[in-house]
Amino acid sequence: MISRRSLMGGAFTAIALAGTSRLARAATDQQELVDRARITIDSMGKDPSYGDMRAYLARSVGCLIVPQLLKAGFIIGGSGGDGVLLGRNTANGSWSAPAFYSLAAGSIGLQIGAQASEVVLVINKERGLEAIMKNEMKLGADASVAVGPVGSGVQAATTTNFEADIYSYARSKGLFAGASLEGAGILSSTSWNTAYYGRALNPRDIVLNRLVDNAGANALKATLATVAR
Repeated sequence: MISRRSLMGGAFTAIALAGTSRLARAATDQQELVDRARITIDSMGKDPSYGDMRAYLARSVGCLIVPQLLKAGFIIGGSGGDGVLLGRNTANGSWSAPAFYSLAAGSIGLQIGAQASEVVLVINKERGLEAIMKNEMKLGADASVAVGPVGSGVQAATTTNFEADIYSYARSKGLFAGASLEGAGILSSTSWNTAYYGRALNPRDIVLNRLVDNAGANALKATLATVAR
């Protein structure tokens, strides 16, 4: 006969396994985003048009990668997408684990016909990174943002001061999309951070204090290190 203790033990085990299963399924969504971010930065990093982006990344304090920014309307419409933020150690060039964010705006000036774009925000200054550390921030208000130069290789990046806190780069269907992100909001996602790391963490703990890591992000960090050389 199965004892009451055995039944209770089995029930608690089942509950624990169910919780672990839900966490694993949730983490799959985050890992997929991390993997797509790696593909985006690798592809744009190999594109000769983005030589300046590579040079700016090599001197940056961090970057936010949004693999897919969707534009809902043609002339007026909402836009948004999920992304990952990584901090860069300027002393040794290493990259932090990713924190999860969403980019949202009422209207983003994408090139005509571009309904979806890949976006990379290169964070030039500590002020820009600190602004993104907030739970909510608005580009252009909490930190200055400008469309990053494209197509001239490393010359502009090595001869021009970092006037803007953040440079934005966007590409749609393999073409430069010229997205203006002035006024866009950047929101942190506590639930996604919790799902990926197994405990509640704020972006500062992940990106600046580097309290956690996830082996699933190693390929993304390695790709960023290569692109930012």
